[in-house]
Amino acid sequence: MASAGLQFFAFILALFGIFGDITATLLPNWKVNADVGSNIITAITQMQGLWMDCTWYSTGMFSCTLKYSVLSLPVYVQAARTTMVLSCILSAFGICITTVGMKCTKLGGDTDSKSHTCFAGGVCFILSGIFGLVPTSWYTREIISNFMDATVPESSKQEPGGAVYIGFIAAGFLLIAGVIFCTSCFKKQQGPWIDPTKQQHFPSTQQENNAGYNLKDYV
Repeated sequence: MASAGLQFFAFILALFGIFGDITATLLPNWKVNADVGSNIITAITQMQGLWMDCTWYSTGMFSCTLKYSVLSLPVYVQAARTTMVLSCILSAFGICITTVGMKCTKLGGDTDSKSHTCFAGGVCFILSGIFGLVPTSWYTREIISNFMDATVPESSKQEPGGAVYIGFIAAGFLLIAGVIFCTSCFKKQQGPWIDPTKQQHFPSTQQENNAGYNLKDYV
């Protein structure tokens, strides 16, 4: 029962992870303009995402432009697009697979089959978390290096947006869920393990002598 409850907890974490993954992939605020120097008070907030760039005005209006050209994008943005989509796909596969392999469901056949299925789902979650962690880390590194560059004017400096933090949290949830699913599938040994080479073997001749001795007692 404890293992089933732990798997259910991991499943909830995985659901939060996949929702966070999808949200981070679609949000346009991976980069926002930094409020530094003379740029502290601005009427316009510029945001850049994986698929579009948006501008928010103080009047409450939004203006977004889609990024149609893939080849014109920086390498880290292209990599972030690919890995985040792969992360969403793998986490969706993990949800479907673990639903069959969880101990609290009646799907998936016998216990051994459910354990293997659950382990496969945990591997999908771990890979999904890695694919989600790589682009967010790379994207954050590029933003920080650009921010620390003295040649970049203060009006062009940017900082990580909310989508990056959501991506980090979602990747953490998926990694934790994957580890829990993988470790919960191993069976615990019922007794102490004994090395077969150290077990005592009694020869058959000794057993025959004991049997003969017992027969002589009745003569």
